Amino acid sequence: MRSTDDLTARARIRDAALDLFGADGPDGVSVRAVAAAAGVSPGLVLHHFGSKEGLRRACDAHVVAVIRGADPDVLSDTSGLAAMLEAAAPVRRYLARALVDGSADAAALFDEIVTLTGAWLAEGTLEGWAQPSEDPQARAALYVSWLLAPLILESHLARALDVDDLHGMDATLRYSRVVVEMLTRGVFADARALTAWDAVKKERESR
Repeated sequence: MRSTDDLTARARIRDAALDLFGADGPDGVSVRAVAAAAGVSPGLVLHHFGSKEGLRRACDAHVVAVIRGADPDVLSDTSGLAAMLEAAAPVRRYLARALVDGSADAAALFDEIVTLTGAWLAEGTLEGWAQPSEDPQARAALYVSWLLAPLILESHLARALDVDDLHGMDATLRYSRVVVEMLTRGVFADARALTAWDAVKKERESR
């Protein structure tokens, strides 16, 4: 049985890896660097995770757990929402780096997030707080892509918003609030764009 100290060390190592992998990518970070950041020996990192790849998989699992464990009730609790956004900063940095490295692990991580999001939106449709969709799979994938786009385009969006750190709390609140506003209220004031898209689709189907 692991001791409490062991469990604490494991979480400390994982959190250090999240920060370093998010900043420099897994390929640019050594086990020794993670150990130094966590204040433990390299041997303890290997004891808990087996290898750097094992540590990477643990980081991926933590990201999925954070997403899976998001509580819808937190949206009605200002302090809870603030704490969630603050705590998720290392996760956002890690995701930004992971999703552009082109690895099989990154692809699997994205796919799992889409699956979780699809189930969440389906539940929302049944409960009445999400609109139904003609293509739930595409909606889930595009929803995830849209929310993650600011992380992947970090340097460009930071420049456009004139902020130094896109993952800082003030910048996060600014851009994520606009995303939520667009998803809640929409952008277009009438259906002309949707009508045009549907007309093109109908024309192609009639050929």
